[in-house]
Amino acid sequence: MEILGIIGCILISLGVGIVLGRYLLRSLFKQQEIAAQNKAKKILKDAESNAEILKKDRLLEAKEKFLQMKTEHEQAVNSRNNEVNQRENSIKQKEQSLNQKLENMNRKEQELDNHKANLERQTSIAIKKQEEVDVLKNQHVQQLENIAGLSAEEAKNQLVENMKAEARSQAMMQVKDIVDEAKLTASKEAKKVVIQPIQRTAAEAAIENSVS
Repeated sequence: MEILGIIGCILISLGVGIVLGRYLLRSLFKQQEIAAQNKAKKILKDAESNAEILKKDRLLEAKEKFLQMKTEHEQAVNSRNNEVNQRENSIKQKEQSLNQKLENMNRKEQELDNHKANLERQTSIAIKKQEEVDVLKNQHVQQLENIAGLSAEEAKNQLVENMKAEARSQAMMQVKDIVDEAKLTASKEAKKVVIQPIQRTAAEAAIENSVS
């Protein structure tokens, strides 16, 4: 009986041990599972936190890169605008200079045309006067030939006047020839240089011949 009791106690103890072991194992597994879950949650949370930090860092880097690119683009645009403005100002200055030169050329051309017209009028007047002088000279010569009652002094004076008129006529004809040649061969700018001295020379010659 005692042996059976002992065996029963042993069996009961084993059953209790088995049940208790299973319970302890289950508790241990449960704790390990909870710990694993907590660890997994912590890892996931850390990963999410790191991902958020990384995302913010990437966004910050992207913003900084964008601002840098924007600044460089604005600087490039400003540089091109300044270059374009400088070119436009240079073109405007050249255009103004060309317009000024063109105005000066037109003014000089107008002055030359005015001098030409004035010279042509003077030439026309000189030709008419030459024709009148030729007529008077022929009349005087005819009178000298026809009138026999002139004194020696009167004939001399008459001859001198005729010679003066002929000299003036020849001088005007020479002036006309020189001016015509200048018109044909000289440039517009050279005409002004050539014609003015000729006019002065012609005037001086006419005055000198009339006074002599």
